[in-house]
Amino acid sequence: MLQTNINDHIQQEGPRAMTSKTHTAPETAMRPIVEVARELGIADDELELYGKYKAKIDLGVLRRLKGAPSGKLIYVTAITATPAGEGKTVTAIGLSQALGRLNKRVCVCLREPSMGPAFGIKGGAAGGGMARLVPSDEINLHFTGDIHAVGAANNLLAALIDNHIHHGNRLGIDPRRIVWKRVLDVNDRSLRNVVIGLGGPGSGVPREAGFDITVASELMAILCLAQDLQDLRDRLGRMLVAYTYDQKPVYVRDLAAHGALTAVLKDAIKPNLVQTLEGDPAFVHGGPFANIAHGNNSALATKTALKLSDYVVTEGGFATDLGAEKFFDIVHGYTGLTPDVAVLVCSVRSLHMHGGVEKGSEAEANVEALRRGLANLDHHVGILRKFGLPAVVAINRFPTDSGEEIECILRHCADLGVRAAVSEVVAKGGVGGIELANAVLDALAHEASDFRPLYDWNLPLKEKISVLATEVYGADGVDFTPQAEAELTRLTELGFGALPICMAKTQHSLSDNPKLKGAPKGWRLLIREVRGSLGAGFIVCIAGEMMTMPGLPKEPAAERIDVDPDGTIRNLR
Repeated sequence: MLQTNINDHIQQEGPRAMTSKTHTAPETAMRPIVEVARELGIADDELELYGKYKAKIDLGVLRRLKGAPSGKLIYVTAITATPAGEGKTVTAIGLSQALGRLNKRVCVCLREPSMGPAFGIKGGAAGGGMARLVPSDEINLHFTGDIHAVGAANNLLAALIDNHIHHGNRLGIDPRRIVWKRVLDVNDRSLRNVVIGLGGPGSGVPREAGFDITVASELMAILCLAQDLQDLRDRLGRMLVAYTYDQKPVYVRDLAAHGALTAVLKDAIKPNLVQTLEGDPAFVHGGPFANIAHGNNSALATKTALKLSDYVVTEGGFATDLGAEKFFDIVHGYTGLTPDVAVLVCSVRSLHMHGGVEKGSEAEANVEALRRGLANLDHHVGILRKFGLPAVVAINRFPTDSGEEIECILRHCADLGVRAAVSEVVAKGGVGGIELANAVLDALAHEASDFRPLYDWNLPLKEKISVLATEVYGADGVDFTPQAEAELTRLTELGFGALPICMAKTQHSLSDNPKLKGAPKGWRLLIREVRGSLGAGFIVCIAGEMMTMPGLPKEPAAERIDVDPDGTIRNLR
Protein backbone atom coordinates (compact mmCIF):
# COMPACT_ATOMS: atom_id res chain seq x y z
CA MET A 1 0.00 0.00 0.00
CA LEU A 2 2.79 2.43 0.90
CA GLN A 3 4.59 1.79 -2.37
CA THR A 4 1.38 2.58 -4.25
CA ASN A 5 0.98 5.82 -2.34
CA ILE A 6 4.51 6.88 -3.18
CA ASN A 7 4.01 6.12 -6.86
CA ASP A 8 0.76 8.09 -6.83
CA HIS A 9 2.53 11.07 -5.26
CA ILE A 10 5.27 11.06 -7.85
CA GLN A 11 2.78 10.85 -10.69
CA GLN A 12 0.86 13.81 -9.27
CA GLU A 13 3.75 16.01 -8.16
CA GLY A 14 6.45 14.81 -10.54
CA PRO A 15 9.48 16.32 -8.75
CA ARG A 16 11.66 13.28 -9.04
CA ALA A 17 11.58 10.27 -11.30
CA MET A 18 11.67 6.80 -9.78
CA THR A 19 15.22 5.61 -10.35
CA SER A 20 17.36 2.91 -8.80
CA LYS A 21 18.28 5.49 -6.17
CA THR A 22 14.74 5.78 -4.83
CA HIS A 23 13.12 2.77 -3.20
CA THR A 24 11.12 1.73 -0.21
CA ALA A 25 12.12 -1.90 -0.22
CA PRO A 26 13.55 -3.78 2.77
CA GLU A 27 17.22 -3.50 3.62
CA THR A 28 17.95 -6.43 1.32
CA ALA A 29 17.42 -4.00 -1.58
CA MET A 30 20.07 -1.52 -0.41
CA ARG A 31 22.25 0.05 -3.08
CA PRO A 32 25.94 -0.93 -2.99
CA ILE A 33 27.75 1.83 -1.14
CA VAL A 34 30.21 2.27 -4.03
CA GLU A 35 27.24 3.29 -6.19
CA VAL A 36 26.08 5.84 -3.60
CA ALA A 37 29.62 7.20 -3.35
CA ARG A 38 30.14 7.49 -7.11
CA GLU A 39 26.88 9.38 -7.51
CA LEU A 40 28.07 11.74 -4.78
CA GLY A 41 31.41 12.33 -6.50
CA ILE A 42 33.66 10.05 -4.45
CA ALA A 43 36.06 7.83 -6.39
CA ASP A 44 36.40 4.13 -5.65
CA ASP A 45 39.98 4.53 -4.45
CA GLU A 46 38.79 7.12 -1.90
CA LEU A 47 36.64 4.49 -0.15
CA GLU A 48 37.55 1.93 2.49
CA LEU A 49 34.79 -0.67 2.35
CA TYR A 50 33.27 -2.32 5.41
CA GLY A 51 31.23 -4.88 3.51
CA LYS A 52 28.85 -3.92 0.69
CA TYR A 53 26.88 -1.19 2.42
CA LYS A 54 29.27 0.74 4.68
CA ALA A 55 32.47 2.60 3.90
CA LYS A 56 34.94 5.05 5.34
CA ILE A 57 35.89 8.12 3.32
CA ASP A 58 39.54 9.00 2.88
CA LEU A 59 40.47 12.40 4.33
CA GLY A 60 41.96 13.25 0.95
CA VAL A 61 38.44 13.85 -0.40
CA LEU A 62 38.11 17.02 1.65
CA ARG A 63 41.60 18.17 0.62
CA ARG A 64 40.74 17.51 -3.02
CA LEU A 65 37.57 19.60 -2.76
CA LYS A 66 39.10 22.43 -0.73
CA GLY A 67 38.33 25.08 -3.36
CA ALA A 68 34.83 23.82 -4.21
CA PRO A 69 31.80 25.85 -3.05
CA SER A 70 29.95 24.64 0.03
CA GLY A 71 26.25 23.81 0.13
CA LYS A 72 23.60 25.11 2.50
CA LEU A 73 23.61 23.76 6.06
CA ILE A 74 20.21 22.85 7.55
CA TYR A 75 20.38 22.32 11.30
CA VAL A 76 17.68 20.12 12.87
CA THR A 77 16.95 20.53 16.57
CA ALA A 78 13.90 20.08 18.82
CA ILE A 79 11.88 21.29 21.77
CA THR A 80 12.69 19.87 25.21
CA ALA A 81 12.71 16.07 25.19
CA THR A 82 9.84 14.09 26.70
CA PRO A 83 9.10 10.34 26.91
CA ALA A 84 6.39 10.96 24.27
CA GLY A 85 9.02 11.55 21.60
CA GLU A 86 9.71 14.51 19.33
CA GLY A 87 11.19 12.71 16.30
CA LYS A 88 14.30 14.76 15.60
CA THR A 89 16.39 12.04 13.96
CA VAL A 90 13.55 10.73 11.79
CA THR A 91 12.81 14.30 10.76
CA ALA A 92 16.44 14.89 9.72
CA ILE A 93 16.50 11.67 7.69
CA GLY A 94 13.03 12.18 6.23
CA LEU A 95 13.82 15.78 5.30
CA SER A 96 16.92 14.67 3.39
CA GLN A 97 14.83 12.01 1.61
CA ALA A 98 12.23 14.65 0.71
CA LEU A 99 14.88 17.03 -0.64
CA GLY A 100 16.21 14.15 -2.72
CA ARG A 101 12.74 13.60 -4.14
CA LEU A 102 12.70 17.28 -5.09
CA ASN A 103 15.83 16.61 -7.17
CA LYS A 104 18.14 18.40 -4.73
CA ARG A 105 21.69 17.15 -4.26
CA VAL A 106 21.56 16.37 -0.53
CA CYS A 107 23.39 14.56 2.26
CA VAL A 108 22.36 13.93 5.84
CA CYS A 109 25.00 13.99 8.61
CA LEU A 110 24.25 12.28 11.92
CA ARG A 111 26.02 10.93 14.98
CA GLU A 112 26.85 7.28 15.53
CA PRO A 113 24.55 5.48 18.00
CA SER A 114 25.92 4.46 21.38
CA MET A 115 25.15 0.94 22.57
CA GLY A 116 24.25 2.40 25.96
CA PRO A 117 20.86 3.78 24.85
CA ALA A 118 20.40 0.93 22.34
CA PHE A 119 20.34 -1.58 25.19
CA GLY A 120 18.85 0.88 27.67
CA ILE A 121 15.77 3.03 27.27
CA LYS A 122 15.98 4.99 24.01
CA GLY A 123 16.73 2.22 21.55
CA GLY A 124 18.78 2.72 18.40
CA ALA A 125 19.49 6.03 16.71
CA ALA A 126 19.26 5.21 13.01
CA GLY A 127 15.76 6.63 12.64
CA GLY A 128 12.60 4.59 12.28
CA GLY A 129 9.77 3.53 9.99
CA MET A 130 10.31 4.84 6.48
CA ALA A 131 12.75 7.52 7.67
CA ARG A 132 15.82 5.58 8.69
CA LEU A 133 19.37 4.76 7.78
CA VAL A 134 20.48 1.37 6.53
CA PRO A 135 21.88 -1.10 7.42
CA SER A 136 20.14 -0.06 10.65
CA ASP A 137 21.17 -2.88 12.97
CA GLU A 138 24.84 -2.62 12.01
CA ILE A 139 24.80 1.15 12.49
CA ASN A 140 23.13 0.75 15.90
CA LEU A 141 25.69 -1.78 17.12
CA HIS A 142 29.39 -2.03 16.20
CA PHE A 143 29.22 -0.13 12.87
CA THR A 144 32.81 0.52 11.71
CA GLY A 145 34.26 0.34 15.21
CA ASP A 146 34.74 4.06 15.86
CA ILE A 147 33.20 4.07 19.33
CA HIS A 148 35.19 0.97 20.25
CA ALA A 149 38.35 2.76 19.11
CA VAL A 150 37.53 5.75 21.30
CA GLY A 151 37.01 3.45 24.27
CA ALA A 152 40.27 1.60 23.59
CA ALA A 153 42.26 4.82 23.29
CA ASN A 154 40.64 6.29 26.41
CA ASN A 155 41.42 3.20 28.49
CA LEU A 156 44.94 2.89 27.08
CA LEU A 157 45.56 6.37 28.47
CA ALA A 158 44.08 5.36 31.85
CA ALA A 159 46.38 2.32 31.93
CA LEU A 160 49.41 4.45 31.05
CA ILE A 161 48.65 6.86 33.91
CA ASP A 162 48.45 4.07 36.48
CA ASN A 163 51.50 2.36 34.99
CA HIS A 164 53.49 5.60 35.29
CA ILE A 165 52.67 5.79 39.00
CA HIS A 166 53.45 2.09 39.52
CA HIS A 167 56.91 2.46 37.95
CA GLY A 168 58.22 5.28 40.09
CA ASN A 169 55.95 8.22 39.27
CA ARG A 170 58.60 10.42 37.69
CA LEU A 171 56.08 13.25 37.17
CA GLY A 172 54.93 13.21 40.79
CA ILE A 173 51.26 12.56 39.93
CA ASP A 174 49.02 12.69 42.98
CA PRO A 175 46.79 9.57 42.78
CA ARG A 176 44.07 11.54 44.59
CA ARG A 177 44.05 14.17 41.84
CA ILE A 178 43.77 12.04 38.70
CA VAL A 179 40.90 13.48 36.66
CA TRP A 180 40.95 10.95 33.81
CA LYS A 181 38.30 8.21 33.98
CA ARG A 182 37.92 4.90 32.21
CA VAL A 183 34.94 4.41 29.88
CA LEU A 184 32.53 1.73 28.73
CA ASP A 185 29.87 1.91 26.00
CA VAL A 186 27.23 0.38 28.24
CA ASN A 187 24.99 2.03 30.82
CA ASP A 188 26.38 0.72 34.12
CA ARG A 189 25.67 2.77 37.25
CA SER A 190 27.74 0.36 39.39
CA LEU A 191 30.93 1.63 37.73
CA ARG A 192 30.40 5.35 38.38
CA ASN A 193 32.68 5.15 41.42
CA VAL A 194 35.13 2.29 41.94
CA VAL A 195 38.35 1.43 43.76
CA ILE A 196 41.19 0.05 41.64
CA GLY A 197 44.68 -1.28 42.34
CA LEU A 198 43.66 -3.83 44.99
CA GLY A 199 45.54 -7.12 45.30
CA GLY A 200 48.99 -6.11 46.52
CA PRO A 201 52.02 -4.26 45.11
CA GLY A 202 51.95 -6.10 41.80
CA SER A 203 48.46 -4.82 41.02
CA GLY A 204 49.21 -1.11 41.08
CA VAL A 205 48.50 1.68 43.53
CA PRO A 206 45.05 1.50 45.18
CA ARG A 207 42.95 4.58 44.50
CA GLU A 208 39.42 5.77 43.87
CA ALA A 209 38.43 5.94 40.21
CA GLY A 210 35.33 5.76 38.04
CA PHE A 211 33.83 5.16 34.62
CA ASP A 212 31.99 7.40 32.15
CA ILE A 213 30.07 6.17 29.13
CA THR A 214 32.37 6.09 26.10
CA VAL A 215 30.59 8.82 24.16
CA ALA A 216 31.21 11.20 27.08
CA SER A 217 34.97 10.72 26.75
CA GLU A 218 36.91 13.82 25.79
CA LEU A 219 38.43 11.70 23.01
CA MET A 220 35.01 11.52 21.34
CA ALA A 221 34.70 15.30 21.44
CA ILE A 222 38.20 15.64 19.98
CA LEU A 223 37.42 13.15 17.23
CA CYS A 224 34.42 15.28 16.25
CA LEU A 225 36.28 18.59 16.30
CA ALA A 226 39.67 17.60 14.84
CA GLN A 227 40.41 18.98 11.36
CA ASP A 228 43.00 16.35 10.38
CA LEU A 229 45.40 13.81 11.90
CA GLN A 230 47.88 16.45 13.03
CA ASP A 231 45.16 18.47 14.73
CA LEU A 232 43.92 15.24 16.34
CA ARG A 233 47.42 14.50 17.68
CA ASP A 234 47.89 18.06 18.97
CA ARG A 235 44.53 18.05 20.75
CA LEU A 236 45.22 14.66 22.32
CA GLY A 237 48.49 16.01 23.68
CA ARG A 238 46.71 18.94 25.36
CA MET A 239 44.31 16.79 27.39
CA LEU A 240 44.51 17.32 31.15
CA VAL A 241 44.75 14.02 33.05
CA ALA A 242 45.93 14.80 36.57
CA TYR A 243 47.64 17.16 39.00
CA THR A 244 50.94 16.61 40.78
CA TYR A 245 51.50 16.63 44.53
CA ASP A 246 52.32 20.34 44.26
CA GLN A 247 49.13 20.81 42.18
CA LYS A 248 50.75 21.38 38.80
CA PRO A 249 48.77 20.11 35.77
CA VAL A 250 49.80 16.93 33.95
CA TYR A 251 48.91 16.65 30.26
CA VAL A 252 48.93 13.69 27.90
CA ARG A 253 52.03 15.05 26.19
CA ASP A 254 53.87 14.82 29.54
CA LEU A 255 53.23 11.08 29.44
CA ALA A 256 54.33 10.89 25.77
CA ALA A 257 51.03 9.13 25.07
CA HIS A 258 49.54 11.28 22.31
CA GLY A 259 51.28 9.41 19.49
CA ALA A 260 49.91 6.03 20.61
CA LEU A 261 46.40 7.46 21.07
CA THR A 262 46.55 8.92 17.56
CA ALA A 263 47.56 5.51 16.20
CA VAL A 264 44.48 3.92 17.79
CA LEU A 265 42.22 6.62 16.34
CA LYS A 266 43.81 7.07 12.89
CA ASP A 267 41.03 5.16 11.11
CA ALA A 268 38.24 6.32 13.40
CA ILE A 269 38.80 9.93 12.29
CA LYS A 270 37.67 9.06 8.75
CA PRO A 271 33.94 9.79 8.12
CA ASN A 272 31.56 6.88 7.50
CA LEU A 273 29.20 6.71 4.51
CA VAL A 274 25.91 4.79 4.52
CA GLN A 275 22.50 5.54 2.98
CA THR A 276 18.90 6.31 3.83
CA LEU A 277 16.17 3.80 3.15
CA GLU A 278 15.55 5.66 -0.12
CA GLY A 279 19.17 5.47 -1.20
CA ASP A 280 20.31 9.01 -0.38
CA PRO A 281 23.86 9.43 1.00
CA ALA A 282 24.29 9.65 4.78
CA PHE A 283 27.43 10.48 6.74
CA VAL A 284 27.36 8.94 10.22
CA HIS A 285 30.41 9.86 12.26
CA GLY A 286 31.12 10.58 15.92
CA GLY A 287 28.69 10.12 18.76
CA PRO A 288 28.89 12.57 21.68
CA PHE A 289 25.73 12.93 23.78
CA ALA A 290 24.36 16.48 24.01
CA ASN A 291 23.33 16.30 27.66
CA ILE A 292 26.82 15.35 28.90
CA ALA A 293 29.05 16.29 25.95
CA HIS A 294 28.93 18.62 22.94
CA GLY A 295 26.38 16.54 21.06
CA ASN A 296 27.18 16.96 17.35
CA ASN A 297 28.62 14.73 14.63
CA SER A 298 32.13 15.23 13.32
CA ALA A 299 33.13 18.46 11.63
CA LEU A 300 35.04 16.45 9.03
CA ALA A 301 31.88 14.60 7.97
CA THR A 302 29.82 17.79 7.73
CA LYS A 303 32.53 19.71 5.86
CA THR A 304 32.98 16.85 3.39
CA ALA A 305 29.22 16.60 2.83
CA LEU A 306 28.97 20.36 2.25
CA LYS A 307 31.59 20.13 -0.53
CA LEU A 308 29.83 17.19 -2.18
CA SER A 309 26.22 18.41 -2.10
CA ASP A 310 24.05 21.50 -2.34
CA TYR A 311 22.15 20.84 0.89
CA VAL A 312 23.34 19.16 4.08
CA VAL A 313 20.92 18.21 6.84
CA THR A 314 22.51 17.70 10.24
CA GLU A 315 21.11 17.41 13.75
CA GLY A 316 22.36 18.00 17.26
CA GLY A 317 21.42 15.98 20.29
CA PHE A 318 18.29 16.85 22.24
CA ALA A 319 16.96 20.42 22.15
CA THR A 320 18.13 23.91 21.17
CA ASP A 321 19.43 24.53 24.70
CA LEU A 322 21.77 21.54 24.39
CA GLY A 323 23.05 20.22 21.04
CA ALA A 324 22.12 23.29 19.03
CA GLU A 325 23.61 25.81 21.47
CA LYS A 326 26.82 23.77 21.59
CA PHE A 327 27.05 23.69 17.81
CA PHE A 328 26.46 27.44 17.58
CA ASP A 329 28.83 28.43 20.41
CA ILE A 330 31.51 25.69 20.28
CA VAL A 331 31.56 23.82 16.95
CA HIS A 332 31.15 27.00 14.89
CA GLY A 333 34.02 28.66 16.76
CA TYR A 334 36.47 25.84 15.99
CA THR A 335 35.34 24.87 12.50
CA GLY A 336 33.61 27.86 10.93
CA LEU A 337 30.55 25.73 10.18
CA THR A 338 27.55 28.08 10.05
CA PRO A 339 23.91 26.97 9.75
CA ASP A 340 21.74 28.67 7.15
CA VAL A 341 18.40 27.64 8.64
CA ALA A 342 17.16 25.70 11.68
CA VAL A 343 14.36 23.14 11.79
CA LEU A 344 12.68 22.91 15.20
CA VAL A 345 10.91 19.57 15.72
CA CYS A 346 7.89 19.17 17.98
CA SER A 347 4.99 16.77 18.34
CA VAL A 348 1.49 17.08 19.72
CA ARG A 349 2.31 14.42 22.29
CA SER A 350 5.39 16.19 23.59
CA LEU A 351 3.52 19.49 23.85
CA HIS A 352 0.81 17.69 25.85
CA MET A 353 3.45 16.64 28.37
CA HIS A 354 4.86 20.16 28.59
CA GLY A 355 1.29 21.24 29.27
CA GLY A 356 1.06 18.99 32.32
CA VAL A 357 -0.25 15.69 30.93
CA GLU A 358 1.15 12.62 32.70
CA LYS A 359 2.96 9.85 30.86
CA GLY A 360 0.46 7.33 29.53
CA SER A 361 -2.14 9.93 28.58
CA GLU A 362 -0.09 11.99 26.12
CA ALA A 363 -1.69 10.34 23.06
CA GLU A 364 -5.20 11.46 24.02
CA ALA A 365 -6.56 14.63 22.40
CA ASN A 366 -6.18 17.58 24.78
CA VAL A 367 -6.17 21.01 23.17
CA GLU A 368 -5.94 22.88 26.48
CA ALA A 369 -2.81 20.98 27.55
CA LEU A 370 -1.38 21.55 24.09
CA ARG A 371 -1.88 25.30 24.40
CA ARG A 372 -0.13 25.31 27.78
CA GLY A 373 2.75 23.28 26.36
CA LEU A 374 3.32 25.77 23.55
CA ALA A 375 5.32 27.87 26.05
CA ASN A 376 8.15 25.39 25.57
CA LEU A 377 7.98 25.76 21.79
CA ASP A 378 8.00 29.54 22.15
CA HIS A 379 11.12 29.41 24.31
CA HIS A 380 13.03 27.34 21.75
CA VAL A 381 11.96 29.59 18.88
CA GLY A 382 13.29 32.47 20.98
CA ILE A 383 16.65 30.73 21.43
CA LEU A 384 17.04 30.28 17.67
CA ARG A 385 16.20 33.93 17.11
CA LYS A 386 18.89 34.98 19.59
CA PHE A 387 21.37 33.19 17.35
CA GLY A 388 19.98 35.03 14.31
CA LEU A 389 18.73 31.93 12.50
CA PRO A 390 15.64 31.57 10.31
CA ALA A 391 13.50 28.79 11.77
CA VAL A 392 10.96 26.29 10.45
CA VAL A 393 8.83 24.34 12.93
CA ALA A 394 8.38 20.69 11.92
CA ILE A 395 5.28 19.07 13.44
CA ASN A 396 6.06 15.36 13.60
CA ARG A 397 2.57 13.92 13.16
CA PHE A 398 1.41 10.77 14.97
CA PRO A 399 -1.71 8.83 13.85
CA THR A 400 -3.55 9.80 17.06
CA ASP A 401 -3.09 13.56 16.56
CA SER A 402 -6.34 15.40 15.95
CA GLY A 403 -6.75 17.89 13.14
CA GLU A 404 -7.74 20.53 15.69
CA GLU A 405 -4.46 20.09 17.55
CA ILE A 406 -2.36 20.27 14.41
CA GLU A 407 -4.23 23.39 13.33
CA CYS A 408 -3.69 24.92 16.78
CA ILE A 409 0.11 24.59 16.39
CA LEU A 410 0.04 25.95 12.84
CA ARG A 411 -1.97 29.00 13.90
CA HIS A 412 0.30 29.58 16.88
CA CYS A 413 3.40 29.48 14.68
CA ALA A 414 1.77 31.91 12.25
CA ASP A 415 1.13 34.27 15.16
CA LEU A 416 4.81 33.90 16.17
CA GLY A 417 5.86 34.76 12.62
CA VAL A 418 7.64 31.45 12.09
CA ARG A 419 7.12 28.98 9.25
CA ALA A 420 5.62 25.59 10.17
CA ALA A 421 4.91 22.38 8.29
CA VAL A 422 3.47 18.97 9.09
CA SER A 423 5.86 16.03 8.68
CA GLU A 424 4.77 12.41 8.18
CA VAL A 425 8.14 10.93 7.28
CA VAL A 426 7.93 7.94 9.63
CA ALA A 427 4.88 6.57 7.84
CA LYS A 428 5.60 7.84 4.33
CA GLY A 429 9.33 8.44 4.03
CA GLY A 430 10.48 11.26 1.78
CA VAL A 431 6.98 11.76 0.42
CA GLY A 432 5.79 12.61 3.93
CA GLY A 433 8.44 15.32 4.19
CA ILE A 434 7.70 17.22 0.96
CA GLU A 435 5.72 19.93 2.76
CA LEU A 436 8.53 20.41 5.27
CA ALA A 437 11.21 20.41 2.55
CA ASN A 438 9.38 23.11 0.63
CA ALA A 439 9.04 25.21 3.79
CA VAL A 440 12.80 24.89 4.41
CA LEU A 441 13.62 25.80 0.82
CA ASP A 442 11.29 28.78 1.07
CA ALA A 443 13.05 29.95 4.25
CA LEU A 444 16.44 29.61 2.56
CA ALA A 445 15.22 31.60 -0.45
CA HIS A 446 13.47 34.44 1.39
CA GLU A 447 15.02 34.79 4.86
CA ALA A 448 18.70 35.52 5.20
CA SER A 449 20.59 34.12 8.16
CA ASP A 450 22.13 36.62 10.56
CA PHE A 451 23.91 33.92 12.54
CA ARG A 452 26.00 34.94 15.54
CA PRO A 453 27.27 33.07 18.61
CA LEU A 454 25.68 34.06 21.90
CA TYR A 455 28.81 35.02 23.83
CA ASP A 456 32.38 36.14 23.34
CA TRP A 457 34.85 33.41 24.34
CA ASN A 458 37.04 36.07 25.98
CA LEU A 459 34.46 36.71 28.70
CA PRO A 460 35.37 35.26 32.12
CA LEU A 461 34.17 31.68 32.61
CA LYS A 462 31.51 32.58 35.17
CA GLU A 463 30.10 35.28 32.90
CA LYS A 464 29.80 32.83 30.00
CA ILE A 465 27.99 30.39 32.27
CA SER A 466 25.67 33.18 33.38
CA VAL A 467 24.85 34.07 29.76
CA LEU A 468 23.84 30.47 29.06
CA ALA A 469 21.80 30.23 32.26
CA THR A 470 19.81 33.41 31.74
CA GLU A 471 19.65 33.79 27.96
CA VAL A 472 19.26 30.13 26.94
CA TYR A 473 17.78 28.26 29.90
CA GLY A 474 15.71 31.11 31.38
CA ALA A 475 17.25 30.96 34.87
CA ASP A 476 17.35 33.90 37.26
CA GLY A 477 21.06 33.31 37.91
CA VAL A 478 23.76 30.76 38.73
CA ASP A 479 25.01 29.17 41.95
CA PHE A 480 28.30 27.27 42.27
CA THR A 481 29.41 24.61 44.72
CA PRO A 482 32.77 25.36 46.42
CA GLN A 483 34.34 22.55 44.36
CA ALA A 484 33.11 24.09 41.11
CA GLU A 485 34.26 27.58 42.16
CA ALA A 486 37.73 26.26 42.96
CA GLU A 487 38.11 24.46 39.64
CA LEU A 488 36.96 27.49 37.65
CA THR A 489 39.55 29.59 39.47
CA ARG A 490 42.26 27.00 38.86
CA LEU A 491 41.48 26.66 35.14
CA THR A 492 41.48 30.44 34.75
CA GLU A 493 44.85 30.71 36.49
CA LEU A 494 46.23 28.02 34.18
CA GLY A 495 45.28 30.19 31.20
CA PHE A 496 42.10 28.46 30.02
CA GLY A 497 39.58 31.15 30.87
CA ALA A 498 38.96 31.97 27.19
CA LEU A 499 37.55 28.52 26.36
CA PRO A 500 33.83 28.07 25.62
CA ILE A 501 31.41 26.31 27.99
CA CYS A 502 29.98 22.82 27.43
CA MET A 503 27.08 22.36 29.84
CA ALA A 504 26.21 18.88 31.12
CA LYS A 505 22.53 19.33 31.95
CA THR A 506 19.35 17.29 31.98
CA GLN A 507 17.65 16.96 28.61
CA HIS A 508 14.20 16.69 30.21
CA SER A 509 13.86 20.35 31.15
CA LEU A 510 15.14 23.78 30.19
CA SER A 511 16.20 23.95 33.84
CA ASP A 512 18.55 21.66 35.78
CA ASN A 513 15.53 19.91 37.35
CA PRO A 514 14.08 17.23 35.03
CA LYS A 515 10.66 17.54 36.68
CA LEU A 516 10.13 21.14 35.53
CA LYS A 517 8.37 21.08 32.16
CA GLY A 518 7.24 23.86 29.84
CA ALA A 519 9.25 27.06 30.26
CA PRO A 520 10.01 27.22 34.01
CA LYS A 521 10.55 30.55 35.74
CA GLY A 522 11.95 31.59 39.11
CA TRP A 523 14.83 29.11 39.40
CA ARG A 524 18.63 29.25 39.58
CA LEU A 525 21.13 27.00 37.80
CA LEU A 526 23.41 24.99 40.11
CA ILE A 527 26.90 24.16 38.83
CA ARG A 528 27.98 21.13 40.85
CA GLU A 529 31.24 20.16 39.15
CA VAL A 530 33.67 21.55 36.55
CA ARG A 531 36.03 19.57 34.29
CA GLY A 532 38.58 20.95 31.89
CA SER A 533 38.36 19.26 28.47
CA LEU A 534 41.42 21.12 27.29
CA GLY A 535 42.17 18.98 24.24
CA ALA A 536 38.63 19.31 22.98
CA GLY A 537 38.87 22.98 23.84
CA PHE A 538 36.02 23.63 26.26
CA ILE A 539 35.14 23.65 29.94
CA VAL A 540 32.52 21.09 31.00
CA CYS A 541 30.15 22.37 33.69
CA ILE A 542 27.97 19.71 35.31
CA ALA A 543 24.63 21.12 36.40
CA GLY A 544 22.31 19.64 39.01
CA GLU A 545 22.38 15.86 39.40
CA MET A 546 23.58 15.06 35.86
CA MET A 547 25.53 11.78 35.56
CA THR A 548 28.19 11.07 32.92
CA MET A 549 27.59 7.31 33.29
CA PRO A 550 23.86 6.57 32.82
CA GLY A 551 22.09 3.62 34.40
CA LEU A 552 19.77 1.06 32.88
CA PRO A 553 15.99 1.36 33.37
CA LYS A 554 13.88 -1.20 35.23
CA GLU A 555 13.01 -2.92 31.95
CA PRO A 556 16.01 -2.32 29.63
CA ALA A 557 15.66 -2.71 25.89
CA ALA A 558 18.29 -5.46 26.08
CA GLU A 559 15.64 -7.80 27.49
CA ARG A 560 13.64 -7.58 24.26
CA ILE A 561 16.49 -7.93 21.76
CA ASP A 562 17.08 -11.35 20.21
CA VAL A 563 18.59 -13.01 17.14
CA ASP A 564 16.80 -15.41 14.76
CA PRO A 565 18.57 -18.56 13.51
CA ASP A 566 19.33 -16.79 10.21
CA GLY A 567 21.15 -13.99 12.06
CA THR A 568 18.37 -11.39 11.88
CA ILE A 569 18.35 -9.15 14.95
CA ARG A 570 14.89 -8.44 16.35
CA ASN A 571 13.69 -5.42 18.39
CA LEU A 572 16.84 -3.31 18.03
CA ARG A 573 14.99 -0.07 17.34
